[in-house]
Amino acid sequence: MKDFEGKVAFVTGGASGIGLALGEAFGRLGMKVMLADVEAGALDKAVARLKAQGVAAAGVICDVSRRDAVQAAADATLAAFGKIHIVCNNAGVSVTGRIGELRPRDWDWILDINLKGVIHGTEVFTPLIERHGEGGHFVNTASMGGMISAPTHEPYTATKFAVIGMSEGWAGQLSARGIGVTVLCPAFVRTRIAESRRNQPGAGAGEPVNAAAKAAVEAGMAPEVVAGMAIEAIRATELYVFTHPEFETVVRERFDRILAAFERARLSPFLSGPGSVT
Repeated sequence: MKDFEGKVAFVTGGASGIGLALGEAFGRLGMKVMLADVEAGALDKAVARLKAQGVAAAGVICDVSRRDAVQAAADATLAAFGKIHIVCNNAGVSVTGRIGELRPRDWDWILDINLKGVIHGTEVFTPLIERHGEGGHFVNTASMGGMISAPTHEPYTATKFAVIGMSEGWAGQLSARGIGVTVLCPAFVRTRIAESRRNQPGAGAGEPVNAAAKAAVEAGMAPEVVAGMAIEAIRATELYVFTHPEFETVVRERFDRILAAFERARLSPFLSGPGSVT
């Protein structure tokens, strides 16, 4: 996509953080913006903030873990603005813990939002973008945690690795239909993700906050930077957005280990044919 003026963006997790920054950035480009979130009060404030900037904006309550809720949000967007061009599958939560500490409902919650939420957004909105024939773009928020894994962050990295893998496949499918795909892979950004258990059913404010993660997030990048880089990627139809190039060394180390494993496989006597191992 090159032309944003008058087109429509839909952003999940739109009441704060990267989602709100994306909404504001799209609004500055002359787009109409539908913000979706589960927190009604924060959503109302975010919509009012965009409107105060002269943006044609609206909000819709949407639990992305439910396909019917995503479909209802899509219907509300069409009712408000007529079409949808850019979809940002941005809503996400974080769960950390050691083996044996995590509860089944923790796994269910993060998989339902971070993984299934992206699936629902892509599958619901793809035919709606195709219908108008004007092209479009998906922006899927993954993480640097989708490239490297840290101990105790396995639930989060499981979902973010999946978002990157799905986005790579969808990019191949959708390019022929005039729809681009970008996957955001930021590291620490000033959002409320460290406090995301506040919205976990049955949990809420009583759940502990990972103090180290919260401190790292609070010292992180401004979400407006991520939004600006996302728009650059949409214009150029770039698949990956890495907002923290300093993590390149860590990613290279991971890929070096993978390539070394391929070399070991190439030299393995077990792959040399029958009778090669005695």
